[in-house]
Amino acid sequence: MPHPFELEFELALPADPEQVWEAIATGPGIDSWFMGRNEVDPRVGGAASMETGGHRETSTVTAYEPGKRFATRTEPDGDGRFMAFEYLVEGRDGGSTVLRVVHSGMLGDDWADEYDALRRGWPFHLHTLREYLAHFAGRTGVPVFAVQPTAGLPADRVRAALTAALALPADPPTGTRVRADLAGLPPLDGELVWSDEERFAVRTADGLYSFLHPAGVVVLFHHLFAEPGPEAPETAWQHWLSALVAPAS
Repeated sequence: MPHPFELEFELALPADPEQVWEAIATGPGIDSWFMGRNEVDPRVGGAASMETGGHRETSTVTAYEPGKRFATRTEPDGDGRFMAFEYLVEGRDGGSTVLRVVHSGMLGDDWADEYDALRRGWPFHLHTLREYLAHFAGRTGVPVFAVQPTAGLPADRVRAALTAALALPADPPTGTRVRADLAGLPPLDGELVWSDEERFAVRTADGLYSFLHPAGVVVLFHHLFAEPGPEAPETAWQHWLSALVAPAS
């Protein structure tokens, strides 16, 4: 039986309404802070799509008021599950903006775990949006996604491997300076801007790097603002991630 849910968040952003609108209602803007590769047909009834790790999800634009309101909704599946997103944009004095986000819909039999994951994930994504607008506004990020099962490794060992690779202490506070040499990748030189029990985020001069390690898997969601090198960024990061959790020989 599907279970209805609704989550609502409000945050002040250091950008004007036009910049916020570009970030939440265009494909390149969403690419620069959220998940996957995105496309938006800018009209009511148009299609909005997100592709992450080869999985493509399509929704329909249900509201499109430039600079004010953007909303999408997926079609219900056979069990009645669907997702709806609404973004409300309000300009404030001094060139800042308040954004209200409402995520609602129907969840399936594992609704409690799904709801908890959504409830914990949204503050992180909205923090990434703020980081993007504060430090990379007007630039388009290249999204990088990589995922690797941890092959039964205990969660503490996975976290230890990740913190060691990033040259971080076990429980690093935000504001920690990050200087890490990553095999097969350019050095990571920046600041830890998010740290909790299952994710880290690092901001450098050319990107926002997110490392998520829930039970059983490690996931990377990066947004790169520099020119890509000769190797596709996702390929290089997937190789690094696979080596990170490879069983010891």
